[in-house]
Amino acid sequence: MTIKNKFYRYIQDLQDTITSKLEEVDTLANFKEDLWERPEGGGGRTRVIQNGAVFEKGGVNISAVHGELPHSMQAYFGVTDANFFACGLSLVIHPKNPYVPTVHANWRYFEMYDKQGAIVDQWFGGGQDLTPYYLFEADATHFHTICKKACDAHDTTFYPQYKQKCDDYFWNSHRNEARGIGGLFFDYLKASEGRSMQDWYDFVTEVGNSFLEAYIPIVIKRKDLDFNTSNRNWQEIRRGRYVEFNLVHDKGTLFGLRTNGRIESILMSLPPHVQWQYNHQPVKGSEEEKLVEVLKNPKAWV
Repeated sequence: MTIKNKFYRYIQDLQDTITSKLEEVDTLANFKEDLWERPEGGGGRTRVIQNGAVFEKGGVNISAVHGELPHSMQAYFGVTDANFFACGLSLVIHPKNPYVPTVHANWRYFEMYDKQGAIVDQWFGGGQDLTPYYLFEADATHFHTICKKACDAHDTTFYPQYKQKCDDYFWNSHRNEARGIGGLFFDYLKASEGRSMQDWYDFVTEVGNSFLEAYIPIVIKRKDLDFNTSNRNWQEIRRGRYVEFNLVHDKGTLFGLRTNGRIESILMSLPPHVQWQYNHQPVKGSEEEKLVEVLKNPKAWV
């Protein structure tokens, strides 16, 4: 079986595993599924949960698209007359309780072909990262510990390398702060220096398999904590920064828009309730300010 077929089968199974577990934790809402096709080639399976007991909105989507690489992307990659195949799983979960963090993850595979159909380039990418609204250091340490464990199973240099890439990538440069407390981010994992595409497949799927272990214990620990309107307002203000990153900086969003992706699936990452208050500043010495200080200065959690 080819790498692309094997990985596509993997993300189909992983989508089932993750959505089943999230439904079990929520107890109220279930995922609604949309199957869609892309006119230029391929399609996907979008699953969205809304108005649950725990999850206000979330999506766990898979897609496999192919065809001629749009001219804007040809210019981006510095190629001409290229075709492509891309598949991946992308998820974003926005919990109701402000003490439960938002989480994002993505695992993807890309191939590029010449006009004869021969592969001229291929790579894996992805990662997983956490965006809390209130900082529980034990939660940050847990999430990063699981990320490090997945990395260390393959190479002990991976975690510090991909943790740093995550801090660099999920940086709202126009705000001079991180989107969240990070995790892992990797891209353009290609066969080289003694590593095969099968080696990278094994690594990326290890990270994918670690997701539920990294996130669900945090949800269970925090989902029943009492919160008030002030906490909720802060959550919605911080969600605004999440939206800003996704619409201004995120490569995945831009790729989807430039390849005529399904707009509802691309923008499912946006939370349902958001605020932008003019020049909002957290109270000095508050828990809200504690979070912002960490976002301005990313730290080592393990």
